Amino acid sequence: MVLTEDQKQQFVKLQERMELTFENRKLLTQAFTHSSYVNEHRIYSFQDNERLEFLGDAVLELAVSQFLFKKFNTMSEGDMTKLRASIVCEPSLAKFAEELEFGKAVLLGKGEEMTGGRERPALLADVFEAFVGALYLDQGLEAVYQFLDKTMYPQINDGAFSHMMDFKSQLQEYIQRDNLGQIKYLIVQERGPAHNREFVSEVQLNEVGLGVGTGRSKKEAEQHAAQQALMKLSEQGKPK
Repeated sequence: MVLTEDQKQQFVKLQERMELTFENRKLLTQAFTHSSYVNEHRIYSFQDNERLEFLGDAVLELAVSQFLFKKFNTMSEGDMTKLRASIVCEPSLAKFAEELEFGKAVLLGKGEEMTGGRERPALLADVFEAFVGALYLDQGLEAVYQFLDKTMYPQINDGAFSHMMDFKSQLQEYIQRDNLGQIKYLIVQERGPAHNREFVSEVQLNEVGLGVGTGRSKKEAEQHAAQQALMKLSEQGKPK
């Protein structure tokens, strides 16, 4: 495949942004090659990114599953499944692709280009999966983990997907299951103007602080506090 100088520069900049260097540059190019580009340039169909997308989807499922399994050891199988689904869904993957400016490097046919393909969520999500597949083939699973550790995992840790989870119920079940005591939530601080209020909640176990969270509503703050408490229990073990 012959690329223009501008296209070549986009792939150079892309690797620089991610601090990655592909050994097989054809794999990287293929990950960003949309079928519309292949069709217009009469290139064999196997050179588009659809096969890499298929592989990347499976690699992502494994990588995210392993991360959640290790990170949230109090979380049930059902809740891990829900959380994983919210992370690897099209809107989330498209958002990650946007943050990495993947759209700039995609090779598109003229028709797809004219209809805004570079910003289309479905296309960007597919490219993200294809990139993960290409990275896996080029450098292995550990490289994929390192890439996600810079892009995806921090957002999971920061609670970007916590709206999908009921952490208060999880914490309640965990405490009751082992008869650890009583938990209660306190709003310890309210800050900001009335139209942009922020609440700070603390969850206590037997009168001892276990987690603190913030939110635009009391319920949101309590959910984040419960999430922090679950993470603390996971990392430090059950309180004595």
